[in-house]
Amino acid sequence: MTETIISLDAVNPIEFFGVNNGKLDLLKKKFPLLKILSRGTQLKLSGLPEQIDTAKEKIDLIIQYLQRNGHMSQNYFEQILGGDDAETVDNFIERNPNDVLVFGPNGKTVRARTLNQKKMVHEAEKNDIVFAIGPAGTGKTYTAVALAVRALKNKMVKKIILTRPAVEAGESLGFLPGDLKEKIDPYLRPLYDALDDMIPADKLGYYMSTRVIEIAPLAYMRGRTLDNAFIILDEAQNATDLQIKMFLTRIGANAKAIITGDMTQVDLPKNQKSGLEKAVRILRNIDGIAHIELDEEDVVRHRLVKAIIKAYDRDHKENPPPEYTPGNWRGNRHQRDEKPNTEG
Repeated sequence: MTETIISLDAVNPIEFFGVNNGKLDLLKKKFPLLKILSRGTQLKLSGLPEQIDTAKEKIDLIIQYLQRNGHMSQNYFEQILGGDDAETVDNFIERNPNDVLVFGPNGKTVRARTLNQKKMVHEAEKNDIVFAIGPAGTGKTYTAVALAVRALKNKMVKKIILTRPAVEAGESLGFLPGDLKEKIDPYLRPLYDALDDMIPADKLGYYMSTRVIEIAPLAYMRGRTLDNAFIILDEAQNATDLQIKMFLTRIGANAKAIITGDMTQVDLPKNQKSGLEKAVRILRNIDGIAHIELDEEDVVRHRLVKAIIKAYDRDHKENPPPEYTPGNWRGNRHQRDEKPNTEG
């Protein structure tokens, strides 16, 4: 048996241990063979040397992160404890200042936080079109907007165009109050929220008034040619086959596009099919088009979101809907009750 004492003098112990020792409990759960005791600003580890060495590596990473940022969410704490490779470690210990995508208002830094988000950044730098597919909360839209803002600030493009299908998710557009813009704006709100985090309000207002940054429903893209632009199609699972084809053929010279979507949350009417699955399938082997799949390990929202996604995935496997086959996209929830098309 070996004992090691780790000093927490360089960080706020409350941030390390968590509320009601919540983070400390996670540490003990991760290393059940170790005896872990907290004494003021010290942490005492007792157990086998190899177990202590592994735990100390994780604890050192957490201390480094807290020294740099001052705060660590419980979700991040769990991810550091669960990451076993160098790439996962680099997600948290940002040694290269160039990893910052955007400096937002009040000095806020926007970075790719997880391994797949970093892959998304890497592929967007090498390719002109990127498909980023994954569940809610994995940072698809946020990372895409950060890449677009960075490209605009670095004068790589002249404008940003953000678009979404204006598809009802349980509510009817016709019954919402206001004119057409007021009815549609709630569907585009997540895009506004991401921009608010990255661009000061006065500058964002100027960009939008001069149409340097444009946010519009997908239907408004028809007939346009988008040159020198960074274009994002968000919630692409709610676009039909023809709409996605229309969008992709708008891309002009010196333009980049990112298409994000979650095939488990299709809100199209039952007589329409999502075009995202087909686009991903038939465009997979084209040079210049990249594909990134994010999963629950990339969730950067509340720690319970990851658990929720896992629970739904588990339910899909245990109770597969009609026409569902493991390994394929789950498809439109409205289409599960339809009879298969046997024509042609």
